[in-house]
Amino acid sequence: MMKISLISKHIALICLLTSLTIGCKPNSNDKGDYAYIGGEIINPKNQNIILYDTKGKVVDSLTLDFNNRFVHKIEDLQSGLYMITHGGEYQKILLEPNDSIMFRLNTYDFDESLVFTGDGAKKNNYLIKTYLFNEKQEKKLVKYSKMEPEAFHDFTEERRNNQLKELSSFLEYNKESELFKTIIEANINYNSYADKEIYPFAYFGNNKLIHIKDLPEEFFAHRKDINYNSKILTRIYAYNRFLSSHIENLATHKYYDDNAYHSKFNRHDMSYNKSKLDLVDSIISDETIKNNLLKYKTRDYVSHNHTVVEANEMLEYYLSKSSNEEDKKAMKELVSSLKLLRQGNQIPNLAVINYDNSEYNLNSIINKPTIIYFWSSNSKMQYRNSHYKVKGLKSKFPEVNFISINLNSNDDKTWKEIINNYDFPTTNEYRFKYPKKSRKILAVNYLNKAIIVNENAMILHPNINIFKSDFSKSLGKLLQKKHLIVAK
Repeated sequence: MMKISLISKHIALICLLTSLTIGCKPNSNDKGDYAYIGGEIINPKNQNIILYDTKGKVVDSLTLDFNNRFVHKIEDLQSGLYMITHGGEYQKILLEPNDSIMFRLNTYDFDESLVFTGDGAKKNNYLIKTYLFNEKQEKKLVKYSKMEPEAFHDFTEERRNNQLKELSSFLEYNKESELFKTIIEANINYNSYADKEIYPFAYFGNNKLIHIKDLPEEFFAHRKDINYNSKILTRIYAYNRFLSSHIENLATHKYYDDNAYHSKFNRHDMSYNKSKLDLVDSIISDETIKNNLLKYKTRDYVSHNHTVVEANEMLEYYLSKSSNEEDKKAMKELVSSLKLLRQGNQIPNLAVINYDNSEYNLNSIINKPTIIYFWSSNSKMQYRNSHYKVKGLKSKFPEVNFISINLNSNDDKTWKEIINNYDFPTTNEYRFKYPKKSRKILAVNYLNKAIIVNENAMILHPNINIFKSDFSKSLGKLLQKKHLIVAK
C-alpha cells in the first residue's frame, strides 16, 4: 500500500469526514497530477477495497478504518476510468487531475445507493446515471425486439437523441472535460448501436435470419461513424458490447454465402465462427482490442459441445491470429480441459464445501440426474435470476437434483451473507475448496453455464444455459439419454 505521512493521513481523514456533505479540497502545495478518492461503505462485506487503474491493473489494496471509511491519494494520475471493487461488487470512476472524489454507498443496494460528493462528483454521478439507464434498457431488449424494424429504428434513435440532448443541457451548466464528453457520448451511442446489431437475431430468429439483408437502409447507418480502435473506450461496456454484436452481425453475410438461401442459421457452424475471427483480424488494428475479441469469439465456439477435432481446428485458427501469448496459453489449457468434459465422461471429482462447512467430493453428492449451475457474488442480477429459475425448474422436474456452486475465491462470509439475504435454500449450496483450479478444470468461463450429469455422475451435457427458451425440452431429451453420445 502506498505510504503517506501520519500528518498527511490525519489531515486527509479529517477532510474525508466532512467531504461527504461539503466536498474536499486537496492541499494547494501538492505538485504534479494526482487525485484523491475516499468514502464510506455502509454494511461492508469485508474491510478491503481494491483500486484498479485505467488499464485494469491493481493500483492498491485499501483498508476501511473503524468507521468503515477510507481515503487514498493517487500519484502520477493518468486521466481515465478507474475501478473500485468491494465484496464482489465493482464501480468505474472517472478520475482527472485535481479531482477529490468521495462516495457513500450501501452494499445491500450497491449501484442504486452510490452517490459521489466533492470535486469531480457531478461527472461521476452523471456517469452512473447513464450506466444504470443502459442496464435497464438492455433488460428490455427482448421486449423491444418484437417491434417492426422501422419502429425499432425510430425508437432507438429517439432514445439516443434524447440522451444526447440531456447531456448537452448538462454541459451548458457544468464545465467538464472533453474526456468526460467522449465517455458519456460513447455510453449513449454505442449502447443504441449494440441494440441495433443484436436486434436481427432476436427479431428474425434462426429460421429467418436471411432477411437481415431486407432491413431498411438507414438501420445500420451508424456503422459509418464507428471507431474500431479507440483505446479510450476499451473500458466502456457499451463499446465492447457493440463490437462483439457487430462482428456477429457482419459474419452472417458470409454464412449465407456458404449456405443455402433458406438454411436455418447455425451459430456453431465452423465457417461462420472462422469468419468472425477473419473480420476481427481485418477491421481492427489495435492489438488489445483485436486480441480480446479473438479470445472471446474463440472461447464462445470451443466452449460448446463440439468434437475434439472441431475444437482443435478452431484453436489452431485462433493461434494463427492472436499475438497475446498469455491468451494463447490459456486457450490451449481451455481446450485441454474441455476434452475431459465430453459427453459420456465422468465429471471431474473436485472438492466442494457446503453451507455447514462440511467438505465433499463432487461425485459423492450426485445420486440422481443433476444440474450443476454456477454463480458469482460479483453479479447480483445473475445469482438472483439463476436461483429464481431453478426454483421453477425444481417444480417441473422433481426427479432432478440441482447443485448450486459459488465461484468466488473470497472467504465464505460474503457467500453466506448473499444466501441469507436472499433467503436461498441452504441445501445443495456449495463453494469450491480450490476455486481457481476448479473453474479451470470445469471450464467455467460463463456464469450461465450449467452441466447436466446422470445418476452416476456421467456427463450428459457439459455446457448448457438454463435460461435458453428450449432448455426444458433439451433437458427432457437428455434425461431419456437420447442425446448421450461419447465424442471421440
